[in-house]
Amino acid sequence: MKVSDILASSSQAYPSLEIVPPLRGMTKNELLESIAPFMEFSPKYINVTSHRDEFEYREEADGSFSRHLVRNRISETTVCAAIMSKYDVEVVPHLICGGNTREEIESRLDNLEFLGINNIVALRGDSMTGEKRFTPTPGGYRYASELVEGIRAYQGSAGYRRSRHMEEGGEDGRYFCIGVGAYPEKHFEAANIETDIMNLKKKVDAGADYIITQMFFDNKVYYDFVARCREAGIDVPIIPGLKPLSTARQVSMLPEAFSLDIPLELTKEIEKFSNDKEAVYQIGTEWCAMQCKDLLKSGVPAVHFYTMGKSRNIVEILRECF
Repeated sequence: MKVSDILASSSQAYPSLEIVPPLRGMTKNELLESIAPFMEFSPKYINVTSHRDEFEYREEADGSFSRHLVRNRISETTVCAAIMSKYDVEVVPHLICGGNTREEIESRLDNLEFLGINNIVALRGDSMTGEKRFTPTPGGYRYASELVEGIRAYQGSAGYRRSRHMEEGGEDGRYFCIGVGAYPEKHFEAANIETDIMNLKKKVDAGADYIITQMFFDNKVYYDFVARCREAGIDVPIIPGLKPLSTARQVSMLPEAFSLDIPLELTKEIEKFSNDKEAVYQIGTEWCAMQCKDLLKSGVPAVHFYTMGKSRNIVEILRECF
């Protein structure tokens, strides 16, 4: 079932989850066991992130250096297939511009369609390690809006696809439901929030069906962002994304990594108990649960949780809020 259909047919807000593909070495059973605690809550779908390949330079015997491709994680498509083999839940793989040519993107779409997966989150992706700015892959897409446009064009690129998608994908023939990301506190590369929202609208105009926000720790940020988006003519569902703080180190790490603010009240509370790991963990969990309750009260369509491969705090929040 498409996420857009789930959103349209759900009478009340629901939780969705996002996991990171495991590092090489984890078995399929270990992966499925790590997801098992979430299944108690019958999630509508599970997002699976995508990570671009990296390169490393190795010194050769003659003193020169050679460049080697490094793949540290299992692919998002493989993880999705593993989840589908065990659990009755929709999967939503992420598809990124970085590291992929247009032809490679089409190949991935073929693989997803073969597996019966018709939900995607389309993202630009991060820069390579060591890069200050994102550099598109030669023959690939520079922006997520181009990726969304490319996915929509691919679906109508052949007559047999059009006819099959008319049958399987609805009257508009759109087999893939596409979600996109948004930064309620502005992407760090954007000059201002207005420009960032204009770029978000390009993704929606290109064919995105819904939006998931980056994590935030002050709900007012989300409410203000949604209001700005509506004023800009963005009318698709905007799902808030949450992540509970779990360590004192994240107070400095997350703002740097994701260009976001953490409220003073929360930082002061964590600082007070910075030497007590369990206390910090509970503070972060309780704050996130408070956010979730407020969002549900305000009438959000769903709440998306960034699990980062951990289940304990998310499970506690789900039990308290859903």
